[in-house]
Amino acid sequence: MRKFKTESKKLLDLMINSIYTNREIFLRELISNASDAVDKLYFKSLTDSSIQLTKDQLGIDVAFDKDARTITVSDNGIGMTQEDLDRNLGTIAHSDSMAFKQENAEQQGDDVDIIGQFGVGFYSAFMVAKSVRVVSKAYGSDQAWAWESDGVEGYTIEEAQREGNGTDIILTLKDNTDEENFDQFLSEYGLKDLIKRYSNYVRYPVRMEVSKSRQKPKPEDAGDDYKPEYEQYTEVETINSMVPIWKRSKSDVQQEEYNEFYKQTFHDFTDPAATFSIHAEGALSYDALLFIPGRAPYDLYSKDYKKGLELYSSNVLIMEKCEDLLPDHYNFVRGVVDSQDLTLNISRETLQQNNQLHAIARKVEKKVTSELKKMLKNDRAAYEKFFEDFGRGLEYGIYTSYGMLKDELADLLLFYSAKEQKMVTLAEYLEAMPADQKSIYYAAGDSTDRLAKLPIVNTVLGKGYDVLLCTKDVDEFCFQAMMTYGPEAEQDAEGKDIEGTGPKELKNVASGDLDFASEEEKKEAEEAEKDNEALLAAMKEQLGDAVTKVAVSTRLTDAPSAVTTEGPVSLEMERLMSQMPDGMGEVKSQRVLELNAKHPVFQVLKDAQSAGDAEKVKLYTEILYDQALIVEGMPIADPVAYANAVTKLMA
Repeated sequence: MRKFKTESKKLLDLMINSIYTNREIFLRELISNASDAVDKLYFKSLTDSSIQLTKDQLGIDVAFDKDARTITVSDNGIGMTQEDLDRNLGTIAHSDSMAFKQENAEQQGDDVDIIGQFGVGFYSAFMVAKSVRVVSKAYGSDQAWAWESDGVEGYTIEEAQREGNGTDIILTLKDNTDEENFDQFLSEYGLKDLIKRYSNYVRYPVRMEVSKSRQKPKPEDAGDDYKPEYEQYTEVETINSMVPIWKRSKSDVQQEEYNEFYKQTFHDFTDPAATFSIHAEGALSYDALLFIPGRAPYDLYSKDYKKGLELYSSNVLIMEKCEDLLPDHYNFVRGVVDSQDLTLNISRETLQQNNQLHAIARKVEKKVTSELKKMLKNDRAAYEKFFEDFGRGLEYGIYTSYGMLKDELADLLLFYSAKEQKMVTLAEYLEAMPADQKSIYYAAGDSTDRLAKLPIVNTVLGKGYDVLLCTKDVDEFCFQAMMTYGPEAEQDAEGKDIEGTGPKELKNVASGDLDFASEEEKKEAEEAEKDNEALLAAMKEQLGDAVTKVAVSTRLTDAPSAVTTEGPVSLEMERLMSQMPDGMGEVKSQRVLELNAKHPVFQVLKDAQSAGDAEKVKLYTEILYDQALIVEGMPIADPVAYANAVTKLMA
């Protein structure tokens, strides 16, 4: 027995138990090695006219024997001599493929794509096998050789028999244990699944004998009651598709093919809403095929959802979901990225240089943004359906970036216009604004129907200004992060900003001062507050800490009262935070009870105050406050007390 070289026992143990985290990739590694061996022979045929073969004569075969507990991976590639076996398999981490790749770097072109890099993929076989036998015959040699090892101390090399050039790798699988079920690899379904998942786009056919069923011919003497009979048979079938759809010319692929690829690969039953690709060449060359789903997955907004694109290197699947390729706000995008320039780590499960991923991710992000803008412009109905499913994520992108992503994402947002009664973009809102409008107004709540009936919303509409009705939980948080929207201010000849131009502030109609009351209206409100100072003080005392103040409103027209807020926390934000864990419900808004001094109810309050009827003032104060909260969709502290107060008023 020959001993493994380079501290092999410790290193081999590292290969088997530490380098790889997923046992099922052993077949990916063996098929990749077989592909390299076939590529080397094909390359040799391109440079040596004495070798007469065509690409369709080359391939890889996979077989299994359940009784013998063996899996065999065979190729008709370049093969190995006795010295090659000793050097390549007896020396851990020696990559003959890497050496070949470096020696022929300038000559390979698109015809040859060597996958191997580190010379350790072969040893992944010992994760599932208790022994491995390699029978190989080098091209042009008359003698085959067999390498065999149990992956512990060493290996043997002896003469063997093989009909043609190439290599057979025979794995004798380990016995099952309570923790591990190795029988899963000894089935037609199990092996086909691994081939399709990890090696579907290896450039040579991966063949396997598969079981099929067919109907037997109907006997000539069969009666009317004859029932069709079926028989089982086997035939060799190519399992992999070889040519990735993302590397085919777009003009050669029908949209139906893209749709079918999307549905099969990402297990969706609906066609994608959009399909687009990237083909980059240069210092980092890669191909990407990306999809916008036609519907949101059920778990999109759950903590279990995992974003990411499938990452391939030289057509071999490296990661099923590479999270680094997508920003969180585009977590819904699905697709594949394939590059032969990626610097992989030794297990080929992750990458060594994240800057390569970052470069691809930036291009992917820009492409998605561009395609969404194109959809918004060219297919409004499709975009509105997309935004209904995925718009929340775009808004979260602005909110979680503290507004840094608003230049990229704000133009993609849609909101319901109370004036237009349809979804509009912020740009469309600005375009329709009257010349005297200073801000972008919005109202936040749980439904557009309820928001449209709010007194303050109707007041703003009465001024000729539109109000965006925001019903998603993230809408107001997004707007607060954005603060403003619109193009930069225009400048005069002296370089000063022209008044009325520039970004517009985003204002909640139920928060703060909307600043569109006339000077006369403001003066009337101030006088009403001064004349009724005692009444407002009595109402504030009755409401206590529930409000920060009671004031005369400059914006109410028909309603007797409204609850507004001061500061950054609106009523809607308070409502949302009350539903959150970890004590977020303790965040309270600074409520203001605004009164309509021109409403008949205000006159009743004034009369009660003048008559010294404190009980009536108290009753009206409680009713007005609770009514205002109900209109805003907020819970009231004591529904029973409110019902009793209304009953008392009616009696």
